Amino acid sequence: MPRRRIGLTASTYDRLPEDTCGAMEVVDGAIVPNPPPSRSHQRFTRRLANALDVGVGDRWVVATSVDLRLRDVPLLNRRPDVVVYDGALPHDDILRPRHCLLVVEIMSPGSVTTDQTDKPAEYASAGIPHFWRLESAPDDEERLTLFRYRLDPTTRTYASAGVDAGKAVISDPVDVTFDLADLI
Repeated sequence: MPRRRIGLTASTYDRLPEDTCGAMEVVDGAIVPNPPPSRSHQRFTRRLANALDVGVGDRWVVATSVDLRLRDVPLLNRRPDVVVYDGALPHDDILRPRHCLLVVEIMSPGSVTTDQTDKPAEYASAGIPHFWRLESAPDDEERLTLFRYRLDPTTRTYASAGVDAGKAVISDPVDVTFDLADLI
């Protein structure tokens, strides 16, 4: 019987330099290249993280482009654009779903299926309570829509918690108000 290929393991990944890890995600042990985001994507990410910082309070931390270990075997590591996680987590500990309140993906033209289908299913299956996806209109990068989802703990799937275009006034999972146009 042929031996099954294991792929990249968690212990091997954990020994890699940060700049190497920052250029990839790992799905079922397979390396998925994660090229640097566009300048506009980076701007949306930073501005959304800044807006969330205002509403998270002292318990939570807002971070961008950090490793999120969804599973050890086979290794499943994602790098959400924005993560709101428990501030009590020691800096050197691996960020896991149980530490997360919210993950956000900013959809890019090259990541439509991954951001609309794959990642939400992975995050929900892992038990992350809230998922948001920020999309720009295909014909107008400056027209943004925020899709918000809340985990149904019974089915481990996300249900819509709202769609925002224009001004977002949000009370769950954090109290925050911002104009989507200000993210541009």
